[in-house]
Amino acid sequence: MARSVLHPAATRGHANHGWLNSYHTFSFAGYYEPQRMHFGALRVLNDDTVAGGMGFGRHPHDNMEIVSIALAGALEHQDNMGNKAVIRPGDVQVMSAGTGVAHSEKNHSAGEEVQFLQIWVIPNKRNVAPRYDQQTFRAEDQHNRLQQVLSPNADDEGVWLHQDAWFHLGQLDAGFGTEYQLKKAGNGVYAFVLEGDVTINGQALHRRDGLGIWETDKLAIRADSAARLLLMEVPMLG
Repeated sequence: MARSVLHPAATRGHANHGWLNSYHTFSFAGYYEPQRMHFGALRVLNDDTVAGGMGFGRHPHDNMEIVSIALAGALEHQDNMGNKAVIRPGDVQVMSAGTGVAHSEKNHSAGEEVQFLQIWVIPNKRNVAPRYDQQTFRAEDQHNRLQQVLSPNADDEGVWLHQDAWFHLGQLDAGFGTEYQLKKAGNGVYAFVLEGDVTINGQALHRRDGLGIWETDKLAIRADSAARLLLMEVPMLG
């Protein structure tokens, strides 16, 4: 029988620094909750809003797969690999930190907020060569469909990372129902409701709620209102 863990939006860690308003699904920075360290290989799920003209100065990472998904506004990225890019809604960025990378992220606009998800996935290979990738996905390709935006395979749909993980995004009309079939036995899925109301395996979810499900091979999904949904399938790591 499937097992699950529910994380209502209001139970997330929260830090408002003025220029940065951040909600943490899992323990991060000043938010520490022993029961919420990770979901399998999914280590960080931060829901960040950055004020105009502000951002994160250059800082290092290593041995982590870092995914950014823009929700509103524009996020500017620079790193010591020579990459400079702007991430806008529809874009998914991945950075394999591997042996070490330093990057900065700031609001590309002086006047408008930027909203984005920063997601960390524990890799299945350590000390890989650092790498960067970014792709744009059309909203119409996610209409009443779970579009794959990330996988373990460079030749598959979406960006890729060093883990047996698959991410899907969907823009679902009220009343639309579908199934998600897990890609790999032993994996779990963490569902995060970006907008609207969704029922997954009988559990009602609302905006910014999270639900982790494992020991199952499929999910039953129904949109109870117009909704946007992110599914993150990851290994459960024992």
